[in-house]
Amino acid sequence: QVRLVESGGGLVQAGGSLRLSCAASFSINVMGWDRQSPGKQRELVARISSGGSTNVADSVKGRFTISRDNAKNTVYLQMNNLKPEDTAVYYCQASGQRVYWGQGTQVTVSS
Repeated sequence: QVRLVESGGGLVQAGGSLRLSCAASFSINVMGWDRQSPGKQRELVARISSGGSTNVADSVKGRFTISRDNAKNTVYLQMNNLKPEDTAVYYCQASGQRVYWGQGTQVTVSS
């Protein structure tokens, strides 16, 4: 069972930045972030493999950067130029033979 511990959410003004972190209890191939806003379906934000290949949603491309530290089993999401529409609960996701989810961290962007 993989345990995912997230941190870094909060309240920020539009145009500001936040960095999310997610530490896994052991090494797993693909890690990333999804988000869910009230009344909307959960959507992919970004993924990164252990080899460094990334997949980033068009809605955040150029503003969000995903990275990972394999030695620490940790994935990061650097979010710049945040917009009110980025407001959501952000969930860390890790996938190998199974898919695992973190508890979620709230990101609120005020206009």
